[in-house]
Amino acid sequence: MSDSIELDARGLSCPIPAMMAKRAIKDRERGKIEIIVDSYAARDNVERIAKSSGWNVIIEDIGSGEFRLTISK
Repeated sequence: MSDSIELDARGLSCPIPAMMAKRAIKDRERGKIEIIVDSYAARDNVERIAKSSGWNVIIEDIGSGEFRLTISK
């Protein structure tokens, strides 16, 4: 299994982006997950799930109301 995964959750309403992130985190012990979301609620929920699971989160505003969250451990 690769240590890196990219997820595109644009256009998906919460809690779907958060569930996608949670599943990706659960499926691996370490590595890097990048997820793109297009709402503040999705950004905040994905960040909260990642941090509560012990992962580091970097949030990048990529414009047009979209955010790239890089989750790593």
